Amino acid sequence: MVYRYITDEAEKSLVQGKVLGIFGPRRSGKTFLLDVLKKRIEDKGQKVKLAHGENLDTSEALSSQRTGVLERFIGDNKYLFIDEAQKIPDIGINLKLIIDTLPRVTVLVTGSSSFDLKNKIGEPLVGRNKYLYLYPLSLMEVENDSLDDQLIYGFYPQVYEAKTVTEKKEQLESIRDGYLLKDILELDNQKNSLFVFSLLRLIAFQIGQDISYSELASNLEVSKKTVLRYLELLEKSFVIFSLNGFSKNLRKEYTKSPRYYFWDNGIRNSVISNYNNLTSRDDVGRLWENFCISERIKRGKYKKDFANYFFWRTYDQKEIDLVEEKRGKLFAFECKYSKGSKLVRMPKDFKEAYPNSKFVVINKENYLDHLI
Repeated sequence: MVYRYITDEAEKSLVQGKVLGIFGPRRSGKTFLLDVLKKRIEDKGQKVKLAHGENLDTSEALSSQRTGVLERFIGDNKYLFIDEAQKIPDIGINLKLIIDTLPRVTVLVTGSSSFDLKNKIGEPLVGRNKYLYLYPLSLMEVENDSLDDQLIYGFYPQVYEAKTVTEKKEQLESIRDGYLLKDILELDNQKNSLFVFSLLRLIAFQIGQDISYSELASNLEVSKKTVLRYLELLEKSFVIFSLNGFSKNLRKEYTKSPRYYFWDNGIRNSVISNYNNLTSRDDVGRLWENFCISERIKRGKYKKDFANYFFWRTYDQKEIDLVEEKRGKLFAFECKYSKGSKLVRMPKDFKEAYPNSKFVVINKENYLDHLI
């Protein structure tokens, strides 16, 4: 497996009497990371209790709210690691009990649905928790030897490590069909994922475009409220993310509708069942934009850039793909796969409104300089 960028930070964040939460999509490598951290700790002569939230015995013990049961479950272990902790009822309250009554214990939990687990552990453990995020692999973590494959098949670890195109497709479809929407369907007690996949397909074809909630609702024959709810769940399950429009100085700046992107190009392509080579596709521009923006944001989160991310456009269709606001400065990025990218310039309106901003075109020649 590929070494993950946050491994050392996660190890340093394991503090006695506190809880570390690691969030990320299913199959992104959280369990493997737990195993790596467990081995590091055990190599230092300390004992780790590794539990899985989907195990009924684990769930029963860690949802008991009985100090004696929790103490017996942990035993003399100094560390408690819980994979997929959001499956355990009242996990936040029980973690608080553990930290309050067994302050010698250091706790690490993982979850694939941040909307569920983060809420459960946040309030009971205010000031005694820390969160890290583990996304599908990033350019910072892999060998940069096959840009075309990265654009088509993405960065899920098992997909990246598959040896053949057939294996990559099979792995992607396994993730898509077996894992991708599991948390969402369970949360809403749904059996049929057709609606969610239909929504994702519409999003997949509109990367880099303003989204109309009313239009999505009309196409899917549901209410706007339903569309908004599922888009929120898809974001909090790390399938997609959104950017809002940036506006500070110009009245004609457009901010009404967001834009949506996938955390992983391979998942986007699996949703529309298109694994064709780049030479025979009409959506290479959308693939490149999704790739550049998702990798830039992953880079920022891993390197602790603490930036806010937006797109920018005006009512007369001047636009910039990605605007980063950090430390009081603006950095604008245009993502251009085509050979004519060197001719792209900062829009005049943006330059006049934000004269101290920096503008970069990310293309095939320089992308590593800006995405790792």
